[in-house]
Amino acid sequence: MNTETKVGAFVIGCMILLAVTVYSVTNAQWGSHLTPYRTYLHYAGGVAPGTEVLFGGIAVGRVTAVRSWSQDPTQIEITMDIKDGTPVNEKSVASLGAVSLMASPAISITTGAHEAQRLAAGSAIASLETVSFDDMARKLAGIADNATVLLTQVQGDLNKISGQAQGLLANLNDATGPGNREQIAQILKQTNSLIAEQSPKLSRITDEVLVASRDTDSAINKVGPLLDQTNTTVANVNATVDQLREPIRQDLAQLQSTMEQAKSLIAGLQTVVRGNDADIHATIENLRIATENLNQLTDQVKQNPWSLVRIRQPQDRKVPK
Repeated sequence: MNTETKVGAFVIGCMILLAVTVYSVTNAQWGSHLTPYRTYLHYAGGVAPGTEVLFGGIAVGRVTAVRSWSQDPTQIEITMDIKDGTPVNEKSVASLGAVSLMASPAISITTGAHEAQRLAAGSAIASLETVSFDDMARKLAGIADNATVLLTQVQGDLNKISGQAQGLLANLNDATGPGNREQIAQILKQTNSLIAEQSPKLSRITDEVLVASRDTDSAINKVGPLLDQTNTTVANVNATVDQLREPIRQDLAQLQSTMEQAKSLIAGLQTVVRGNDADIHATIENLRIATENLNQLTDQVKQNPWSLVRIRQPQDRKVPK
């Protein structure tokens, strides 16, 4: 058997020993003392058989199967095996979660309530749907589109109301302007002069005054509908503002809540990335050191293949005399 064959056999033996060790440790940790449970979700992104199950953040089991529920194809049935003694109760809620942002997804179960009754083996755990990033993005886009349309409609209505108000004010200015006031004052002066100077013609002057009074009444009658129209316009403006005020307030409140959730999510992402920065650098450094050690071992095996079998190099054979 040459040196390369020995090295290959040694590496294969190490790999087999490592696999047996991992299998033994796994069986020791997740032994036969397991209790089956199930839960249902509409979205189970990344969950697969073997996904970790957390109870209050503690690893207590594994997912055994993920499939569409036969009774309701819109839901995903997730079955799992959990350690015996885990206090899963009727108030516990299962949801899609993860230990950290960089980790794989996991099924997270809340601790529920102390006074709640424990769930029997095979029971269904209540579930809570998790909002995905795609759903959040669609909601934000919908709110932004609705706000834009609503603001455009409000701006158009306000421009129309402003134009009507300006026209009404212009009509009022024309009806009660300086020209009409000067004309009325001139008529009154003429009446006084006629009464003082021409008493015999008082009846005729009185008739002229009556005629002038009729003209004044006609002008007042013209002003009356304008005032009524002003009142109607103001009432319509108030009704329109009252109708638009509450939807705008609700949309703005919903937009503010969504922005606060987005801000909180971004802050959480930054915190997780900053918190895992040192771990990421440490992992990369360990990989580099392991690669260097493996290269050194490979070079040593190539130069001294006998070191895999013997501690010391054999002495050179003596030439027979």
